Amino acid sequence: MEAQVKRRVFLLLVSCIWVPMAVLGGTENVTVSSLSRPKVVKFGALFTVNSVIGSSVMPAILAAVDDVNADSTILSGTKLNVVTQDTNCSGFIGTIDALQLMEKEVVVAVGPQSSGIAHVISHVVNELRVPLLSFATDPTLSSLQYQYFLRTVTNDYFQMYAIADVVDYYGWKEVIAIFIDDDNGRNGISVLGDALAKKRAKISYKAAFSPGATMSDIDDLLVSVNLMEARVYIVHVNPDTGLSFFSKAKKLGMMSSGYVWIATDWLPSVLDSSDSNKDTMDVLQGVVALRHHTPDSDKKKTFASRWKNLKSIQTSRFNSYALYAYDTVWLVARALDLFFKNGGNVTFSDDPSLSDTNGSSLKLSSLRVFDQGQKLLQILVGMNFTGLTGQIQFDPQKNLIHPAYDVLNVVGTGLRTIGFWSNYSGLSVITPEVLYTKPANTSTSNQHLYNAIWPGETIRRPRGWVFPNNGKPLRIAVPFRVTFEEFVKKDKGPAGVKGYCIDVFEAAIDLLAYPVPHVYILYGDGKRNPSFNSIVNDVAQNKYDAAVGDIAITTNRTRIVDFTQPYMESGLVVVAPVKETKSSPWAFFKPFTIQMWGVTGIFFLFVGFVVWILEHRMNPEFRGPPRKQLITVFWFSFSTMFFAHRENTLSTLGRCVLIFWLFVVLIINSSYTASLTSILTVQQLSSGIAGIDSLISSPDPIGVQDGSFAYNYLIDELHVPKSRLRIIKSEAEYVSALQQGPKGGGVAAIVDELPYVELFLSNSKCIFRTVGQEFTKSGWGFAFQRDSPLAIDMSTAILQLSENGELQRIHDKWLSNNECSSQNYQADDARLSLSSFWGLYVICGGACVVALVVFICRVYCQFLRYDPESEEPEISEPESARSSRRSLRSRSFKDLMGFVDKREAEIKDMLKPKNSDNKKQISHSSDVQQNSPV
Repeated sequence: MEAQVKRRVFLLLVSCIWVPMAVLGGTENVTVSSLSRPKVVKFGALFTVNSVIGSSVMPAILAAVDDVNADSTILSGTKLNVVTQDTNCSGFIGTIDALQLMEKEVVVAVGPQSSGIAHVISHVVNELRVPLLSFATDPTLSSLQYQYFLRTVTNDYFQMYAIADVVDYYGWKEVIAIFIDDDNGRNGISVLGDALAKKRAKISYKAAFSPGATMSDIDDLLVSVNLMEARVYIVHVNPDTGLSFFSKAKKLGMMSSGYVWIATDWLPSVLDSSDSNKDTMDVLQGVVALRHHTPDSDKKKTFASRWKNLKSIQTSRFNSYALYAYDTVWLVARALDLFFKNGGNVTFSDDPSLSDTNGSSLKLSSLRVFDQGQKLLQILVGMNFTGLTGQIQFDPQKNLIHPAYDVLNVVGTGLRTIGFWSNYSGLSVITPEVLYTKPANTSTSNQHLYNAIWPGETIRRPRGWVFPNNGKPLRIAVPFRVTFEEFVKKDKGPAGVKGYCIDVFEAAIDLLAYPVPHVYILYGDGKRNPSFNSIVNDVAQNKYDAAVGDIAITTNRTRIVDFTQPYMESGLVVVAPVKETKSSPWAFFKPFTIQMWGVTGIFFLFVGFVVWILEHRMNPEFRGPPRKQLITVFWFSFSTMFFAHRENTLSTLGRCVLIFWLFVVLIINSSYTASLTSILTVQQLSSGIAGIDSLISSPDPIGVQDGSFAYNYLIDELHVPKSRLRIIKSEAEYVSALQQGPKGGGVAAIVDELPYVELFLSNSKCIFRTVGQEFTKSGWGFAFQRDSPLAIDMSTAILQLSENGELQRIHDKWLSNNECSSQNYQADDARLSLSSFWGLYVICGGACVVALVVFICRVYCQFLRYDPESEEPEISEPESARSSRRSLRSRSFKDLMGFVDKREAEIKDMLKPKNSDNKKQISHSSDVQQNSPV
């Protein structure tokens, strides 16, 4: 009995002690029932307190907790407490602190700022179902891998794309990335490389240093990158040690004109949270940096005015992480309020996987699972409210929506905003909040920034690269040619090569505003021309820095290297043997084609016949016996060719036709005279090949210069069989192959580039000629590796050479001015065809047809009024008999032809009496009617 009493008393004491502790949250956040809220609920904060980020975050968190607890509309009846753990800038200590924080059964963990610790603790919170609101910006921290991971600051993924847009905006193609070799540094720079690749830019060198690097290590790293070509540096380091990095760069002279420094958000975090120091700002002059964009608002201004009065502040100023920390606490409070309103309970249970510790003293069993952590996570993800940093809302990847950055420029004693970046519209001088109300536009033309002041106090955009100071000159491949050595050949001089191409390259180099150390390397064995495709491929594979020579710019080559502006026009032409055409006694027939002669003769006769018809009735010169009239037609027709016709034209229609015809004859005579003169005075050459089309259609072999791209072009583009192609290895082979011809073991023609052909024809005394037209258009240029900035500057220099006449002077120095005719002049080319004159014939023929139609209509109208009986002698007979005889007689075709053959004067005389008789008859009838009685 006594034992039972003692047992009851013990249970009563335990209940009296345990329940209040549970209610007060001394050991657990446990509710007595599902219908009541706990008096206290805890969340954890895991930061390095004595750091740039931690010194701004911790006061903001404490201020937010106080504001939440003072607001009766949030968590009414429940107090929000924060449990802090200081990671002390150590990955190991931070991990231990994170486990200790989980041991205190918090419902939410805020932090850490370190990506390394965040990777570790993400596994822990996944197991214990505690949402983690992290400040780690490492892009590889993904909610897909870590279900309970939420990022309440902007992901560095977007910051790297913002930097890539800035690099692309200023036209730089290569950058050097300087970063701390930790999770955040490596993964951020990896994303930067992907972002730059989309802009056709790249990271030429990744300069990494350890988190504990000494000043000597940093000095060595800066010296090494200063010897490289790129002068655009992306600095992605720790905010606590970053300023010392720039101090070293300043001492090495790397903060002067020509250098570009772009810092990630760590630099504004340092400057915003510390008082301005003149020495520090002097070091950073001209640096461009990104800062988390937070819109201006009354809430933000109120918070800023309260900062100096907050608890635990270490600095008189704060950075953007303080604003994110304040909003994160309110996010937790609002989510917990909704969690409790929906019937959520704060209860924890043991994790079966941690119950068996095998005698370990780590006491992992003290880590307990938040039973309704999944429910709270879903509420957190679905929150949407406006805080100090703007709209707080998560996207499907659990990142904050509307990521944006301020683009800053260190000028004088402060930071100057030169623009903004957002993933909605890219770079702009308009705030993102305004752009969100408009349609998205990330086009290149819509990207804008204000002018930046670069290191060296200049507003001129730095070139972004120089030739490296590592003692390595530019390696330039030069084709070791066997043929046409005027373009480039080996030389015993200091350069080792000389020629037209070399002089152009050297002249362009001299126009650059900076020295370009370079060395020429002969490519080939000197026994045969090298493959130009191989030279270009070796440049693309970084065996050479550039290639200088007679390199044609083709589509396939531009895919792997960058070419300069063409310094010589080129294209494929056909060279063939030609022979002189001897004069012929029938040469006077050559000006016109057979078709032209036939149509011209037909028109002479046609016009003569038309004029005869129009003149026959009124012109006595076109009348007479049929034989005479036929001779007149022929004579008149052909005499108009020499304007020697003696017959006058009297009719208006005849004169109109003759005007048109004489104009046609004038044009034909002039053209005939000019063509005949050309045929008789200019040397006539003929060839069996008329151009590329006739060459391809023939079965004869075709010659191609050794190493020329024409070989692949004929096979791939024009589908010429390889068996028809003959490789020509020397200029002597050019001559012999063309002279021998297909039947003698040579070729029918040679296909080569125009500059070679012009030089070959000049050297061979123009005994061969080009036939047909140039059937491709290209040019020669200097090849550089992809995205080489030197290609752009060299193109500008080549244009200057062309404008000031230096390019032509170099051409005249190396290439002969004894140019051959670019085209064969053949008799067939001078012959005039109907296609050049059909318009004249159509006009003249139309005039003839119109005149005939008018003449026929006029004659027909006269014939209708014509009475054949008017020509017979008048015999008095009764009117009734005359009418009956007229009705029995009809007009015949013979009457019509007789009427047409009559003279115009006779017709007019015949029609006059009839008209007067009609008038008299009408007058007599009127008189009779007037005299008749009414």
